[in-house]
Amino acid sequence: MKTLYTAEALASGEGRDGTAVTKDGRLSVALASPVELGGSGEGTNPEQLFAAGYAACFHSALRLVGRQQKADLTDSAVAARIHLGALADGAGYGIAAELEIALPAVDRDTAEALVAQAHEVCPYSNATRGNITVDIKILEVAA
Repeated sequence: MKTLYTAEALASGEGRDGTAVTKDGRLSVALASPVELGGSGEGTNPEQLFAAGYAACFHSALRLVGRQQKADLTDSAVAARIHLGALADGAGYGIAAELEIALPAVDRDTAEALVAQAHEVCPYSNATRGNITVDIKILEVAA
């Protein structure tokens, strides 16, 4: 891989209950375990950050392939859900992802083709492929 950009961040404190800051200072967040995991919920958590990153990255990949195909991506959007759970063998924890895509200006066939191409281009999709379950749903297309 030829590196085009490197992001750097430092997490400190108690891991999920601490802070995270990027080297350039553009992102600085308090971290807190969610209430569902026994935490205070008074900060963000790694799964929320991953969801935001995956949604933005996939949407960017979708916009790229849409421009290449001259598709109308007006009002397109990507929502991501990241699920955290115990692994079946009890040896640790894992994550799974869901992406929900809205492409209201294109027909279903075009939407499916664009989403498939974006899934091949997106760095997050490439990083997770074969490692976690990623469920992709197209929720909105042109009639």
